[in-house]
Amino acid sequence: MSTGDRIKEKLKTLPTSSGVYIMLDEQGGILYVGKAKNLKNRVSQYFRNSVTKTEKTMLLVEKIKDFRYIVTANEVEALVLENNLIKKHKPYYNILLKDDKSYPYIRINLKEDFPTVEIVRRLKSDGSKYFGPYMISLNASETLDLIHSVFPIRNCKGSLGSSNNKRECLNYHIGRCLAPCTGKVGREEYLAVIKDVMALLAGHDRKAGEILRAKLDEAVRHEEFERAIIYRENLKLLDKIVRKQNINLPRDFNLDIFAYATNGMYGCINYTVVRAGKVAGSDNASVVEAGDAADILSTFIMQFYDKNPVVAEEILVNADLSFREELNEYLSAKKGSKINLFEPKAGARGQLMQLAYNNAAEYLEKTCAKIASQDALTRGAVEQLKQMLELDNTPYRAECYDISNISGTDKVASMVVFVNGEPRRELYRRFRIKSFEGADDFRSMREVLSRRMEELKKGKDVSFSQMPDLIIVDGGKGQLSSAESVLADTGIELAGLAKREEEIFRPNDSLPKVLPRDSLALKLCQRIRDEAHRFAISYHRKLRSERMTRSNLKNIEGVGDKRARALLAYFKKVENIASAEPEEIMKVEGFGADVAKKVYEYFRREDSDA
Repeated sequence: MSTGDRIKEKLKTLPTSSGVYIMLDEQGGILYVGKAKNLKNRVSQYFRNSVTKTEKTMLLVEKIKDFRYIVTANEVEALVLENNLIKKHKPYYNILLKDDKSYPYIRINLKEDFPTVEIVRRLKSDGSKYFGPYMISLNASETLDLIHSVFPIRNCKGSLGSSNNKRECLNYHIGRCLAPCTGKVGREEYLAVIKDVMALLAGHDRKAGEILRAKLDEAVRHEEFERAIIYRENLKLLDKIVRKQNINLPRDFNLDIFAYATNGMYGCINYTVVRAGKVAGSDNASVVEAGDAADILSTFIMQFYDKNPVVAEEILVNADLSFREELNEYLSAKKGSKINLFEPKAGARGQLMQLAYNNAAEYLEKTCAKIASQDALTRGAVEQLKQMLELDNTPYRAECYDISNISGTDKVASMVVFVNGEPRRELYRRFRIKSFEGADDFRSMREVLSRRMEELKKGKDVSFSQMPDLIIVDGGKGQLSSAESVLADTGIELAGLAKREEEIFRPNDSLPKVLPRDSLALKLCQRIRDEAHRFAISYHRKLRSERMTRSNLKNIEGVGDKRARALLAYFKKVENIASAEPEEIMKVEGFGADVAKKVYEYFRREDSDA
């Protein structure tokens, strides 16, 4: 039965319930994960010629050789499951936000008697007041500096405790703090200043502007021009925080706006923040298009609020989301209060959406060529590699292995993974060679690849759960033969890349392949090989350093290799061991009072000898 016929038969058996579908390539690799209120209708649309598809979606459909699905109890569960599967498998045709894409907020802990103002990236249900997020156009650190320049609030950390026998710090003497630590100000008076700070952060600038202009005039009168420049710059920053805008918005507008623009192949999502009726910031994210705007936006929003808290009362989008009610329910539960997610059609909200869309479209136009160029380079290299090495299948997932040892000590190996020509560092793994003593790179390679295939059968570690299309070993015929002896019956393509002449050896080929020096295929192989070598060397150096450290620790009476390992595992660094008290050392497994005391005295003796 052909692939097309098999898919047609599976489509007939699809249920009409909600769930998640997983599109697979010819090797069983995950291409795309999607959600559906009706699995039968949604999945069938991919294979109907009558349904209009974007160019990127058509490329996806060409690669689909099979699919799986998971039925869920309801639509909200499908929304959450899709998000979790995308984060776990990171399919090429799905949107995936970078892990570090979170924004800073300004936090005021109102449960403190004398609250401080600080920058945080995670919001907690702790009774604090949060303002933000602060984006590229508005810097949180600059805003915090402005607050301390205008309002005399403390910037020291921790509890104030007793004010007895304390002296005021420099900030008090230069007028930047009311010195609550010494009792110079009462709680009510201090909280009145905090109220003014919160008013500024909410967009009310009148009082802050008056204070800054007064300080500027005073500095000019006393010819303190450096201070005057600082106050002038603070006034400019204040104007940016509460800047005027053409759209007349109510003060109670607190909105998050997501606008999607596309050219059919690539897309961009603009995120615009409105706080207290003012546009507080805007940012753009490029996305690879596969699917319609509604799917792309809902997936993006789910991932976005995984990294960022839900602060706004309203979330605006420029598409009719099929999962709008479910997404609304999920985000309301995450926030702990009701929000409203919808597509505005007119009015002030419609104007804001148009503003966000214009920003997305402009960003897409400026960056589209760059995105397309990078995409062509990586995917072009993968396709070229298939042709030049005469591989049966496209090497979407390529793994490379390298062995590192010096005189047979600390024998290690590295596994690096490239998917669609790009490194997937979260899938990298390292091995310690365990089955023999001495140096034997060929034997080491056989051990590592055997363990890798055993892990594939177990399917527990996501790094090993997918069969590679191509395995590259760092070395020539010898290493390739070692790999072939383990992988001969797996159907995995093999190649060995020799360092000296950059020759590529293939099984059953007596002569190596010499790829053009300027070819994308060779550059990709070199990049994979160099990354595997770097990863192996760094691990080898780490183990060697740990071994030398353990050797030094074994100079302590009563400490052998086992106890030295336990010490390092608990304290992580020798410096931490050296500064530890005997009571802390006794918490390490295998350390009683006598041995802990000897460790403590050893480092004190070392200090005195120095």
